[in-house]
Amino acid sequence: MNLQIIKNKKIFKLLTNVFVIIFIPFLLWMLFFDDNSYLVHRKFDKEIEDLENTISFYKTKIAKDKATIKKLEDSLQLERFAREKYLMKKENEDIYIIEFDTIKK
Repeated sequence: MNLQIIKNKKIFKLLTNVFVIIFIPFLLWMLFFDDNSYLVHRKFDKEIEDLENTISFYKTKIAKDKATIKKLEDSLQLERFAREKYLMKKENEDIYIIEFDTIKK
């Protein structure tokens, strides 16, 4: 009698349907085990996002470098840049580098 009650339930009829029995393994296969699975697509989407972030970073860096190059066309700015960044000096000139301690105690 108990088995007859279970067989008459809608959920049992649905789960024993041939199409559902075939569809569930197919769905599991496509989501997790196939070469084009959801997991692979998620990994590729993450990689695309990382590459787009890298592209935007380098675009801003290129724009900044272009602005620096434009600014360095002036010989005085070029000399100032060389002195500040590369510590270049003229002959018979002394340079004193002052460093501030920024560590908080």
